[in-house]
Amino acid sequence: MYKIAVIPGDGTGPEVIREGLKVLDAVCKKMGIEMEFANFDFGGGRYLKTGEILPEGATSELRKFDAIYLGAIGHPDVKPGILERGILLRLRFELDQYINLRPVKLYPNVYTPIKNKGPEDIDFVVVRENTEGLYTGTGGILKKGTPDEVAIQTSINTRKGVERCLRFAFEYARKRNKAKKLTLCGKTNVLTYAFDLWERAFNEIGEKDYPDIARDYVHVDAMTLYMIECPEKYDVVVTDNMFGDIITDQAAIIQGGLGVAAGGNINPEGVSMFEPIGGTAPAFTGRNEINPLAAIGSAGMMMEMLGEQKAAEAIEKAIMEVTPKMKSMRAAEMGYSTTEVGDMVVREI
Repeated sequence: MYKIAVIPGDGTGPEVIREGLKVLDAVCKKMGIEMEFANFDFGGGRYLKTGEILPEGATSELRKFDAIYLGAIGHPDVKPGILERGILLRLRFELDQYINLRPVKLYPNVYTPIKNKGPEDIDFVVVRENTEGLYTGTGGILKKGTPDEVAIQTSINTRKGVERCLRFAFEYARKRNKAKKLTLCGKTNVLTYAFDLWERAFNEIGEKDYPDIARDYVHVDAMTLYMIECPEKYDVVVTDNMFGDIITDQAAIIQGGLGVAAGGNINPEGVSMFEPIGGTAPAFTGRNEINPLAAIGSAGMMMEMLGEQKAAEAIEKAIMEVTPKMKSMRAAEMGYSTTEVGDMVVREI
């Protein structure tokens, strides 16, 4: 029996989570898996009603679950940053979800803006360090609002944090068993302190413990070019928090857009959280026109991390059967409603 915490969130979050739960129910029945779901109303709606971002004891409560399934957090009536820092970042840090995992895979009949590239060319995974770097909030502002104002934001990189991220990436490249290659994406020519640590650890760990995994390095600015020119070069990419945030958004476009981009915030030893990487899309709220495939794919990632590999494969196979039937991956242009896309995935399973 797996206990899953469900946070539908804001905007179109509840709509895509509804379809993901429908698919999870279907695959669990097929595979003989038992799941129990508990709903949490964290998000902008709750904040506007109560003034409370994340209630006391919420993190402790979520630690009792096997995984968290999240729709999206964000509300047009809440100042940017409040919910992101108060819910999303707080959960990542307090639950020590030190890996952000982003599969970048082009499915059949899904449009990519890259000319002459198809599903055989776009199939890699980005492993992003998720609890350090610039996102720790270390720094401050001096003399705010004056001509002498100073703003400092510090990137924190610890050997422990870097090493555990790298080891996860090496293990994932080995498990994935595709090209068995790991690419470190950084900026060693300018960020000479932080990425000296990353590069040394990368090579030391690789030479000692992962001789079967080929190692490669790319500057982040070059990576943004190569992802467009030759995405087939990559198998697994590992990088820091900030660079990972940027390149995975570009990666979403080459795999067909936010409607199909799934992600996970992973604590391999604890509770992980799975979500579509797109936002709340308030313009489409309640219209039953948003693409649920990213949320459904996130459910598949959750099954994989729970050790239910066959269920994960069944979900991805079903998605790949459905995408050729759709006109587009864009909201309101799919040729089907949100509910109908979810129903098609269920039928395939």
